[in-house]
Amino acid sequence: MHAWCSGEETAFAALYARWRLRLYRYLAHQAPSEADELFQDVWLRISAARSQFVGSARFSTWMFRIAHHRLIDHFRMHARHLLVEYDDESLEQIPAAPELDPLTCVQRQQAAAALLAAVQALPAPQREAFLLAEEGELSLDEIAQAMGVPRETAKSRLRYAQAKLRSALAVWR
Repeated sequence: MHAWCSGEETAFAALYARWRLRLYRYLAHQAPSEADELFQDVWLRISAARSQFVGSARFSTWMFRIAHHRLIDHFRMHARHLLVEYDDESLEQIPAAPELDPLTCVQRQQAAAALLAAVQALPAPQREAFLLAEEGELSLDEIAQAMGVPRETAKSRLRYAQAKLRSALAVWR
């Protein structure tokens, strides 16, 4: 990020390559039908705000904070419910491992569907904390900073999310 801020344009390509999938998955879990638009907008905001990056936090924390604020703006603007439905077509695109028998492949697809449903069933703040930890690979302090909440709040949201997911997915163990 510092190289890009210093004018080295090729550094942006490295940042984008490293973080694009994690950012997209984070946005797709929060707003699947608008993920493409939000994804592009977040990168535009990152580009516009690059001169404001001071390096007191990791780039990923800074990026996910921008994404968090963009999601808040999006939901306020559209005044819609945070819970959204995944379509079953996205689950059909999960490739089957060639060495697995058909029954195992079906079981894995069912487990993936159950996981997606369980994540979507989480309250929005818990879902976001969980996705920042899993998709963004952020630490607890970074999650708190990205969400703009105290560390203990982020910790409890993450703990509640993990407990609810464990409970919902206990049948797949």
